[in-house]
Amino acid sequence: MIQRRLLFPILAAALAVAPAAFAETSPKAGAKAQAAKTEPVKAESGTYAIDPDHTQVGFVVSHMGFSEFRGRFGDVSGTLQLDAVNPAKSSFDIKLPTASVNTPVDKLTTELTAADWLDAKAHPEILFKSQKVTVTGPRQAKVTGELTLHGVTKAVTLDARLHGAGVNPLNKKVTVGFDLTGTIKRSEFGVTKYVPLISDEVGLEISAAFEKQN
Repeated sequence: MIQRRLLFPILAAALAVAPAAFAETSPKAGAKAQAAKTEPVKAESGTYAIDPDHTQVGFVVSHMGFSEFRGRFGDVSGTLQLDAVNPAKSSFDIKLPTASVNTPVDKLTTELTAADWLDAKAHPEILFKSQKVTVTGPRQAKVTGELTLHGVTKAVTLDARLHGAGVNPLNKKVTVGFDLTGTIKRSEFGVTKYVPLISDEVGLEISAAFEKQN
């Protein structure tokens, strides 16, 4: 099983020239807080790398039809080649260590890395590589790419939305952020345990921040 609405944190297109300003609140001497804003900045073309501390890759499945159960992956890495003038020429990749899977239940977290689930020993990495970006709105795009999971590679299409673009007021790095969502059938990747008690359909949810490289 894997993720929902993945994102695996990642791209877009939509980013077009949509500018976005960030507001950050910083403490002032005493008990006062003062808001500091960056100047509006358009998304800049260039090479970006994922900010792993501010990128989340999650998944959601139905548990016997009674509830939705969520988990996530850590140690996310990846790159983005952003063409702000022609977003359709942009591309990105996202990598996840399979063993980084995490859920609120320790026993389940351990089970998910085992051979009859994700088999982290045999398949240590999960990878999504975009192949086509289709702009569908000023901040939206469809991203089709190849997802490699459990040793199987299949085409997957994600919905991408530009979350924001600008200069991070703390580290001064040009940053763009995207939300990516989609669904996969885990059985198509050879992860079939407890289907259909645990849903075959897995929702992917990715919120990715990319920082421009100098």
